Amino acid sequence: MERIKEIVAAIDARRPKPIYFLMGEEAYYIDKISQYIAKNLLTEEERGFNQMVLYGKDTQIDEIIGNAKRFPMMADYQVVIVKEAQHLSRNIESLVNYVENPQHSTVLVICYKYKKLDKRKKLYKAVQKNGELFESKKLYENQVAEWIRRTLAGKKYKISPKACVLLVEYLGTDLSKINNELDKLTLVVPPNEEITLEAIEKHIGISKDYNNFELKKAIGEKNVQKASRIMDYFAQNPKDNPFVVTITLLNTFFTQLLQYHGLKDHSPGNVAKVLGVNPYFVKEYTVAAKNYPMKTVSSVISSLRELDLKGKGVGASNLGQADLLKELLFKII
Repeated sequence: MERIKEIVAAIDARRPKPIYFLMGEEAYYIDKISQYIAKNLLTEEERGFNQMVLYGKDTQIDEIIGNAKRFPMMADYQVVIVKEAQHLSRNIESLVNYVENPQHSTVLVICYKYKKLDKRKKLYKAVQKNGELFESKKLYENQVAEWIRRTLAGKKYKISPKACVLLVEYLGTDLSKINNELDKLTLVVPPNEEITLEAIEKHIGISKDYNNFELKKAIGEKNVQKASRIMDYFAQNPKDNPFVVTITLLNTFFTQLLQYHGLKDHSPGNVAKVLGVNPYFVKEYTVAAKNYPMKTVSSVISSLRELDLKGKGVGASNLGQADLLKELLFKII
């Protein structure tokens, strides 16, 4: 992200803002920016006297302001980092007087995770004027695979689109969680080599053959035998393959298939753009569209919604995952 590069460049050039208000749903970038400031603005010797970490659960706004108003000792700056500041949300506006007239030898970093400031209030406007207001937005699922590819490319690794999607399907969209798993992979795979499905299976524990990605493909192809094998595996390993994840992925797939049927232009580029998928996977939608006409797709989506409710215990008492999966396969194929 260009904004992050600008923040990093300013820190490297020793031109920090007096306030960094880091907010939003994606904790990964909030952590990364605050860690970068903590490690790079002060020298190791300076940090001992001039760097303080406070936690939102254990501090008050007055204490934060009191620390921010101190002067650095034998250094150009002092750094005050407030982690988990979202716990101060009820009183966060009390920072406004300090932010309107900040101590310029202090770099105050507020990590306000999973929340954001009200744009209509004074604090938001004061931070915009005198500091750095950064909103870390959650990536959509169809953006995470590209994020994985770019992150690995920066470390001189390659990964196939299929392997990217498998990671997203298994790990979700939590970038911190994904990054931890990527770190594991880069420890065991030599640089400049491709991270394969086999490496992911071996070192992260995701089966390359028995996963929702392969199930979706098998259902799209109407490959009953393969779909049955995968569902049997899911039934035997319910904790690793929760029904709610399977039903959600299939609902997304068939909703996209409905969109596919409504397109006039079925060129790979247009399909990929409209459906928000990697062009590598467009062929799967082309195959599935032949096997599932529009009327059938609508019926499948309706069945998936009913099964989703059953999976949550609505209208089906004590129905196990194995039974839900059998019904799922029967109603779709």
